[in-house]
Amino acid sequence: MFNNKKILAVVPARGGSKGVPRKNIKLLAGKPLIEWTFNAAKQSKYIDRIVLSSEDDEIIETAKKIGFDVPFKRPAELAQDDTHGIEPILHAVSECDGFDYVMMLQPTSPLRTVEDIDKFIEWSFSKNAKSTVSVCEPSKSPYWMYNMEENKLLCPLIPEHSLVPRRQELPKVYSLNGALYIAEIFWLQQMKNFMSNQTIGYIMPQERSYDIDTILDFQICEYILTNSNYN
Repeated sequence: MFNNKKILAVVPARGGSKGVPRKNIKLLAGKPLIEWTFNAAKQSKYIDRIVLSSEDDEIIETAKKIGFDVPFKRPAELAQDDTHGIEPILHAVSECDGFDYVMMLQPTSPLRTVEDIDKFIEWSFSKNAKSTVSVCEPSKSPYWMYNMEENKLLCPLIPEHSLVPRRQELPKVYSLNGALYIAEIFWLQQMKNFMSNQTIGYIMPQERSYDIDTILDFQICEYILTNSNYN
């Protein structure tokens, strides 16, 4: 709870991963991937309840052994490749009454810490935000990116900055890192998206912003977790 507002955290973990098969329960530095998110979230000073949303029996069973609260099984139609990411969150909210805010904690961000979570919540409330998402500076600036035309000619994505020679002269930009999302529940039910013109950003460092989508991402996080002080 923060400022007398109750916070529900939802960890969405479907079984149909394509890039890394069964990645949500694949062992990462000796623990199922979902356990890294659970361990960080359960230490939060502000989260009142952490629930897992999954349609997959093996993931659910693994989550329960870790200590997850799994009060429902996600309907299969909300676990398809084309299911919008907000739908499982809205479903979880409908299954769990009595909360003012909902957080989405994707298990694919295992380097996120409890300090990140609590500072993120504090930041969001300090700004009276309807919705807040975590971001980081991208490793490659979009001001140095190009479209390739049919004749293979490169066309600057942002033409007015195509000739900037030094990175230090480029405008600062940020990308979603997938680690942290929070919104006022009533607002989210109306907007059906964490992103809007009312959404604010919370900056996280690049080194804790890995979002596992490929085997290489998995291997990088494995190395970091094996050679660090993460719990």
